[in-house]
Amino acid sequence: MSSLSIFRKVAVAEGISYLLLLFIAMPIKYIFHYKELVKYTGWAHGLLFVLYAATLILAWQEQKWKFGKAVLIFLASLLPFMPFVVDRKLKDERPR
Repeated sequence: MSSLSIFRKVAVAEGISYLLLLFIAMPIKYIFHYKELVKYTGWAHGLLFVLYAATLILAWQEQKWKFGKAVLIFLASLLPFMPFVVDRKLKDERPR
C-alpha cells in the first residue's frame, strides 16, 4: 500500500473526527454540560491530526509534490470538510 493511499484514508478519518468534534461533541458540551464527549473526541481527533501530518510528509516525499502543494494540503486539515475535498482531488493521482 502506498503512502498516498494511507494518507487518503487518514485524511478522511481526520475529517470525520473534526466534524464529530465541531458539530456533535461541542454542542453537547455547551447544551447539556457533558464535557467528557469533547475530551475523548478531542483526543481521537488530535491523534488523527498528528497522523494526518505524518502521513502527509510521507506522501509528499513519495509523490514528489512541490512544497506549496504540501502546505495547501496541510492547511486543508484546519478547515471543516476540506479533508474530503483533498481526498477527492488526490483520488485520481497515481502513487509513484
